[in-house]
Amino acid sequence: MKTYFSSNIKFLRKRKGITQDELAEQLGMKRPTLSGVENEVSQPTVTALITFSKFYNIAIDTLLNIELSKLSELQLRQLEQGEDVFIKGGRLRVLATTINSNNDENIELVTEKAKAGYATGFADPEYMSQLPRFQLPFLSKQKKYRTFQLSGDSMLPIPDKSWVTAEYLQDWNLIISGQAYIVFTLDDGIVFKVVENLIQEEGVLRLYSLNPLYDPYSVPIAEVKEIWKFVHFISEELPEPSLPQDELLRTVATLKNDMERLKNRVFPIQGEA
Repeated sequence: MKTYFSSNIKFLRKRKGITQDELAEQLGMKRPTLSGVENEVSQPTVTALITFSKFYNIAIDTLLNIELSKLSELQLRQLEQGEDVFIKGGRLRVLATTINSNNDENIELVTEKAKAGYATGFADPEYMSQLPRFQLPFLSKQKKYRTFQLSGDSMLPIPDKSWVTAEYLQDWNLIISGQAYIVFTLDDGIVFKVVENLIQEEGVLRLYSLNPLYDPYSVPIAEVKEIWKFVHFISEELPEPSLPQDELLRTVATLKNDMERLKNRVFPIQGEA
């Protein structure tokens, strides 16, 4: 089974801008031992695995199984800040992304027409580079965002063809029941729903529409490829107004009174001339 440990520790060392001698000294390791591991001449011992994991604050699973050089700059910064989801009980997911000339993450725009291609190109950097890209100055540069175009009326009052911007969610254990997310699966494609997190209990996400005409349904978490947390939406249409509860009660009361008056006109009280 192929592992990326040797290439990863070499990559991390060079990313820090230090030599083998300097790293070996910091780790309390002999330089030939470090060189042998980096160049795959020798296999790391369990003690060495633990030493590297503690030094970089990156889980052993990540060092072994994830090719760190393929991660985006945002994901690398998250690892360096101690946000390794293996340590937190999640699973590291490699996201295809694009950056601008300042090395800032772009917001890729997934139009309704582009959704079909997204099913096969979501992990392909070349596909991502072909999508329209933009920046929003009021969003954090420390997070990854993507904008998806809605289709249909399942999330009314958010109108059809609205543009939903969402934040990439790395650790799915952080999904909060009752909040809205973009959920991407190969079978259902890109859907925008209110989510109930049942991963621990049943291994599924329960998806709800804002439009009560649509029934909720469950998606096995094993089928989910990406999850994006709702941030905001943009639309050319003004959503239908909703009456506050007090006003709605007054409206119902007024309708009942009108009905009573109408009944009295059609069926006069007995004895009245």
